[in-house]
Amino acid sequence: MPDLRAPIITRLRQGTGVGWLRVAILLVLDSLMLSLTWIIANSWGTPVDSFELFWKSGQEPGFLLPILVLTFGILAASGLYGTDDKRRDYLTLVKSLTLAQIVLLIIAFLYDPDLKISRSTFLLAWVLSIIFVCTERLLIQLAIVSLRRQGAIRQRIFLLGDTADIEEARKLLDKTARFDVRGQAVFPSENNQESWVKILERVRQLRVSEVFVCSWEAVRAPIFLYWELMSSGISLRVLPIGLKIPSQWSEIKMIDGLTTIRFRSPPILGSDFWTKRFVDVVVAILILMLASPLFLLIALLIKFDSPGAIFYKQKRVGLKGRHFQVWKFRTMIVNADRLQKELEARNEMKDGVMFKMKNDPRITRVGKFLRRYSLDELPQIINVLVGEMSLVGPRPFPLRDVEKMSDHHFIRHEVLPGITGLWQVSGRSDLVDFEDVFRLDLTYIQNWSLTLDFQILLQTIKVVLRKEGAY
Repeated sequence: MPDLRAPIITRLRQGTGVGWLRVAILLVLDSLMLSLTWIIANSWGTPVDSFELFWKSGQEPGFLLPILVLTFGILAASGLYGTDDKRRDYLTLVKSLTLAQIVLLIIAFLYDPDLKISRSTFLLAWVLSIIFVCTERLLIQLAIVSLRRQGAIRQRIFLLGDTADIEEARKLLDKTARFDVRGQAVFPSENNQESWVKILERVRQLRVSEVFVCSWEAVRAPIFLYWELMSSGISLRVLPIGLKIPSQWSEIKMIDGLTTIRFRSPPILGSDFWTKRFVDVVVAILILMLASPLFLLIALLIKFDSPGAIFYKQKRVGLKGRHFQVWKFRTMIVNADRLQKELEARNEMKDGVMFKMKNDPRITRVGKFLRRYSLDELPQIINVLVGEMSLVGPRPFPLRDVEKMSDHHFIRHEVLPGITGLWQVSGRSDLVDFEDVFRLDLTYIQNWSLTLDFQILLQTIKVVLRKEGAY
């Protein structure tokens, strides 16, 4: 299965073409109705020489194109080109068209206070736009309903859930005459990974556009399911049948009067990933340029302080569980990894997943200073530039730590690991329970945004300068 974080061009969601076609048809028909509205209103209203729809004097464009662009913008902002019932909300349509007329009057006055505006033209345009656009959309809806009752242009979906909930879902979906249920499957037991793989493969082969989950509480790892489907261009939607509505990653959508919950996670996939990656590369290059004298100074201090290499490379686990070499300035004596086995009994992490201890005898004098200010992490800018890490994300752990993780911890490997993260700015080494670390990483994954990344970067500088929780 392709990973959306690997290709340059992300895979389109199944059914995206149909959605775009629907929007394009609505835009064309709306533009025809609005153009007809203004042509009629301009003909029937009081003539004004300065108001030209198509071409003004000197071959300058007329007012029709700006009118259409502004009206479409307001209709789109009101959700009238969306995927749910809101695009058929005629009350919202009337309000949006009315707002468009008001905004047009204000802009026309501010653009040219001396511009003579025919009040009768604007009044006619307002009334006719409501009549024409509402009638057009009503006729489109009647045509779509008629075609769907004949089995045409139905959306292909797959149902997942308990047997009773699937049957209930089928009854509700049949009433809408909108969906073509291509298949269904009962949730396998929690540990039956092979059955999950077969179900997901079947979903991909059926080329459905969405998977409807009918038994939300039976989903043990919803974000994993979302990522698997999203990587195949398939959306995830929840039917709230006798279950609690998921509070995270979701938005309520009405489909022909049927309440559904559209899964909307910030997965850092596709365009999200490449936007984050672009920012990482730009910022990493700037840091590398500005901090190069500091790099040289640290290298000299390490070389004079203790025998051994300047840099230290360790195998870590990154995106999708792949192994890579993380770069750091050396802060420990030679053969520190071998000595760790003798110090395991003094590990201060409660569950033993990570190894942390104060006054670690393996750390050199310069190493203590570098760790105190996290300067030993600076060479990981190289890992960022080659695409193995991000500036912000869950920290990559050594193989020793990963081997002691539980299954639910591996969601950390679904995003690029980072130099800093929410854990580092929320206590750093003061956290002694790995579950607390994991919860912070999961919070970051669930709430990712570029704004959050910048906030963490700024907070990291503050935490480092204060030497909070570092050893």
